[in-house]
Amino acid sequence: MSMQPVSVGRRVFKARYSYLMLATYFIVFLLFTALPVGISIWNSLTYNNFFDPARFVGMDNYIRMFTGDDVFLVALRNTLLLALITGPIGYGMSFLLAWQIDNMSSRFSRSLFVLLFYAPTMTTSVYTVWTLLFSNDEYGYINGLLMRLGIVRESIQWLADTDYMMLVVIICVLWTSMGAGFLSFVAGFRSMDKQYYEAGQVDGIRNRWQELWYITLPMMRPQLMFGAIMSITAAFSIHDVTIALMGFPSTDYAVHTVVNHLYDYGYLRFDLGYASALSTMLFLMMLGTNMLVGRLLRKVGQ
Repeated sequence: MSMQPVSVGRRVFKARYSYLMLATYFIVFLLFTALPVGISIWNSLTYNNFFDPARFVGMDNYIRMFTGDDVFLVALRNTLLLALITGPIGYGMSFLLAWQIDNMSSRFSRSLFVLLFYAPTMTTSVYTVWTLLFSNDEYGYINGLLMRLGIVRESIQWLADTDYMMLVVIICVLWTSMGAGFLSFVAGFRSMDKQYYEAGQVDGIRNRWQELWYITLPMMRPQLMFGAIMSITAAFSIHDVTIALMGFPSTDYAVHTVVNHLYDYGYLRFDLGYASALSTMLFLMMLGTNMLVGRLLRKVGQ
């Protein structure tokens, strides 16, 4: 007895309540994510100065980006350097700290340490603290300490000397890297069923590192992926810390990033077409990195 294929319309009608439940998210995603991305990609192919009608120029903005904009190449190098250092290190720090916090026996201690590590990400006033620490004069805490110990005789221009600016930004970014990804790791560890560890001991797992690799990491793939997305997004979108500490633009564009460059052309020069090309390029970089990390995470525990 052959079964008649069910039409797409009939399947949609039977699952109409499920689609209705998803409609709110789909509409919000379409209006505030997919549509803006599409408009940005279209604008990247135009010359648009905000005041005159947009004029289609094809790939001119992208050609200009790599052949006629030396500052962009500097910003691209700085962005990749910051992403390569702060992304993996911040991601690893978030995971390891969440793991150690989960091993604490006291619930109060766990809550306290989660708050302490997450607090710097909740306010931009943390940059005031770093400005005081790395102040360029002898009143800065770091300079004062180094001069008191006799390590240096003159104050170091931490926020103006191109030899030190990148180091300061990296330290500050890592300090504020315990964000949503860190909280997802904490939640993932707390939601782990302890029966898996008991079963693992029966199957031959003998130490905590084997538990981590063969049980914890495979069970936490959703949290690992979410944390990776948040870390990649944060690493590629660094900009506020450079403006808060080094001003805009920074000395010799030493810590100038792609987002800084995008802000310059989009909000100061009103060259919206070129700014859209910059944002599209940044989006493609993030997308490619997310796809690569997702492929690597699927191999965890195998």
